[in-house]
Amino acid sequence: MSEGVSRWLEWAREIHALAETSLHYAKNTFERTRAERLREIAAEIVSTHSVMSKQEVEVAFSAQPGYITPKVDVRGAVFREEKILLVRERLDDSWTLPGGWADVGESPRVAVEREVLEEAGLSVRATKLVGVYDANRIETALPLYHAYKLVFLCEPLSDELSTSSETSEVGFFPFDDLPHPLSAHRTLPRHLDDAVASYHDPIRATGFD
Repeated sequence: MSEGVSRWLEWAREIHALAETSLHYAKNTFERTRAERLREIAAEIVSTHSVMSKQEVEVAFSAQPGYITPKVDVRGAVFREEKILLVRERLDDSWTLPGGWADVGESPRVAVEREVLEEAGLSVRATKLVGVYDANRIETALPLYHAYKLVFLCEPLSDELSTSSETSEVGFFPFDDLPHPLSAHRTLPRHLDDAVASYHDPIRATGFD
């Protein structure tokens, strides 16, 4: 079980994944009907324990058809001397490493370089994988999707910073004086600590859960 995640959400995720996978491989009407009922049960579990309606949950689940696998979230750790780049997300008014979901067809490198440019206005080059993390180790409002988080060291290629439709503030901050609060489901203290350690030690091994 992922640390910090409610058991009901663990069960709902697993039931939904089993249902979608069963639908993907279903060979007859009986198998499809049984899998559809499992998907319905997963939606009922989530709606019972959250503010989402069953219909809203079903819409969210329908965005993940076929064989269910974790989504991929990429984050860029960019340094300038002894300061690290953070952005303030408009959605929760909290601070995070710039990043977001990888798009289909992108390599991890391309995804993180694009995300940093979009959220902070900074052109970068990814140089090292800091770590691969289970992104669901902390309770958030409703983390329906299981995800892996990839954090990269990125070298800045430009100087100008700018906000975006997703970020309200952008800046470099000293390691010992970071802004708060952090956006918990986007960036944890562990991710920042590992990024700083990798910045100071270029041959440091990649971390992983």
